[in-house]
Amino acid sequence: MSEKIKILVVGCGNMGASHAAAYHQMPEFEICGLVARGESKSLLNQKLGANYPLFEDFDEALQTSQPDAVCISTYPDTHEEFALKALEADCHIFIEKPLADSISGCEKINAKAKEKNKKVVVGYILRHHPSWIRFIQEAQKLGKPLVMRMNLNQQSHGFMWDVHRNLMKSLSPIVDCGVHYIDVMCQMTRSKPVWVSAIGARLTDDIAQDNYNYGQLQIRFEDGSVGWYEAGWGPMVSETAFFVKDVFGPKGAVSIVAKEAGKAGKSDDVDSHTKTESIRVHHADLDEKNNFTRPDEWIDMTDEPNHQELCNREQAYFLEAIQKNLDLADHLDDALNSLKIAFACDESVKTGKVIRL
Repeated sequence: MSEKIKILVVGCGNMGASHAAAYHQMPEFEICGLVARGESKSLLNQKLGANYPLFEDFDEALQTSQPDAVCISTYPDTHEEFALKALEADCHIFIEKPLADSISGCEKINAKAKEKNKKVVVGYILRHHPSWIRFIQEAQKLGKPLVMRMNLNQQSHGFMWDVHRNLMKSLSPIVDCGVHYIDVMCQMTRSKPVWVSAIGARLTDDIAQDNYNYGQLQIRFEDGSVGWYEAGWGPMVSETAFFVKDVFGPKGAVSIVAKEAGKAGKSDDVDSHTKTESIRVHHADLDEKNNFTRPDEWIDMTDEPNHQELCNREQAYFLEAIQKNLDLADHLDDALNSLKIAFACDESVKTGKVIRL
């Protein structure tokens, strides 16, 4: 490998542009090409004040640029194909979640990465967020079982409705977004899920007849913990249904209280999807008169990193994985596990049955 890591950026939309901006300012990386079908790659070059080589076709870009690593931020239905080709070309990979749009696709990528001894990092951005790390730590102090309540509904319109409709050609909202929050629930409980159930609704004729743009999933874990997550996309979604991140257990509760991010009209703002602002910790201890013995605690998170800084941290981890030869087996197992659970929820929506894992 050359002194700088030559990286090919595939997909120049929201996430691809953010990852490219991270590589652009990291001296260890050298962008050797931007790949996209539309004008987003040219706009990204302008935004970065750069003149990186531009490509329409992934195969041509891979052959011409000869990268050491590939960043894949395209729609999920291309992930398996692009990842396998990149690994076959002896490239390390950073890939946006989900790892693939099928379980078999994930397993093929994981197997190929092991065969080629290459690093594959999946874009689980919340794992690099100090506020979410603290949220998980506080939840683990609440005893068992846990009750976990989360959502990310998005009143999308304009460009974002185009993005969401394209995403729904391969995945539903509770799969595409749900893998993040299923992963969080698994970290909080450190327990195995035993069954899932889910419901969904198709609220628009702009998507396929067998798909749905609103869904809610429920998970029961081996330790008795339960969790739900809901996600809806589209111009019909309520502005007030945007933000719930809340956990309680026998010893109390912990909640993300994002007063600004949770306001009406913020659901299509990418920064608001990860913003926490503050964490409220509630203690359930009572005295002899059943009054609380301790007031709630507020953990201030106003200096938390923004979306771009989180992407920078993801790429710093990718760099570390390459340079220090980190063992990513658990990372890939977790990515596969959360997707298996999400797909089981998708199956529950479509069959109306509880799915045992």
